[in-house]
Amino acid sequence: MSAKIYLALLSFAISAFAIGTTEFVIVGLLPTVAGDLSISVTKAGTLISGYALAIAIGTPIVTVLAGRLPKKGFLISLMAVFTLGNMLSAAAANYEILMVSRIITAVAHGVFFAIASAVAADMVPVNKKGTAISIMFTGLTVATIAGVPLGTYIGQNFGWRSTFTAVAVLGLIGLIANVLAVEKVKKADQPAKLTDVWKLMKNRRILVALLMTALGLAGTMTVFAYITPILKEVSGYPSETITILLLVYGVAVAIGNIVGGKIANHHPVKALRFVFVIEAIVLLLQMWLLPSKMLSIVSIILLGFVSFLMSPGVQAYIVTLAEKLVPSAKDLASGLNISAFNIGIAAGSTLGGLAVDYLTYLDTAWIGAILAILAAVLAAVSYRSDKKQKLF
Repeated sequence: MSAKIYLALLSFAISAFAIGTTEFVIVGLLPTVAGDLSISVTKAGTLISGYALAIAIGTPIVTVLAGRLPKKGFLISLMAVFTLGNMLSAAAANYEILMVSRIITAVAHGVFFAIASAVAADMVPVNKKGTAISIMFTGLTVATIAGVPLGTYIGQNFGWRSTFTAVAVLGLIGLIANVLAVEKVKKADQPAKLTDVWKLMKNRRILVALLMTALGLAGTMTVFAYITPILKEVSGYPSETITILLLVYGVAVAIGNIVGGKIANHHPVKALRFVFVIEAIVLLLQMWLLPSKMLSIVSIILLGFVSFLMSPGVQAYIVTLAEKLVPSAKDLASGLNISAFNIGIAAGSTLGGLAVDYLTYLDTAWIGAILAILAAVLAAVSYRSDKKQKLF
């Protein structure tokens, strides 16, 4: 890959850093936000699931409607909306306004990732798509390493509104990076149309791949959405130490993302069969590791490693699959997979919330493991279909 391509991918990674921080920092701030807005922690948790659902619903719709817009200018506009959304979050006086601001931010987030993922994949040869997407996703992993712990620290010490103000500044930096580093992107010969949504949704292969993505991410989110209260109530850590543990989690996520990109370069779903099985095993281990203050450190490292291990693979797979099955809807397929990611986040955090309300914190682990096993089954089905149709 040339230096220009690396710079463009780096600008996407910078934007992804801001995006990842605003999506996941709320995990570390749930008790703080809940206390300030006089709502329960479970209701504050809907700021995670609500954000995810807004991405899931808004991403494909806006991606289609904006299909004929110049992609560079559109990506810059999306980062501007993202920045303004975070400024509104910082100024929110109540839960309702905060949720609205999160929805605005979420739609910009989802469409940016959909378009940027497709552009990143187009920049490189077929055997480098996984690596290109993993470079962009590095921004998300760095967000978990630095953005989420730092945002949590800022929120706990200076108020959660300060965290969203800081994220707005990050969004502005991402916008400037896109202006400077991304070259003009060629318009699609056949921009996606609303009818392409139907073409994708009636294609069984595409649907299986999207469901696999949702189930895989839902697995880890059942635990991660409530990791802060789990570390506090189950593992016995004070708030200050939890910030450090989130940093450790983020480093593990970054390593998992890099490994995931490497193994996704040739036949993503072939590797994903094993990735999801590993995820299920790690989730089950949480039930024995988290109650121990010492072993919970191992727990956090393992959970972080598997959390983004699947991400480059499922994104590369859906883009490549759409290129072969519904070529005119590649960008839209990328957008639908971002929706699937966030349906997974919403489903996982919702199921985790139900476990917290009606069972125990540790029950989030076996629920997540079941979801991961289901994803592994779908990966195996997809791999068998690929071989039968000789798609790869």
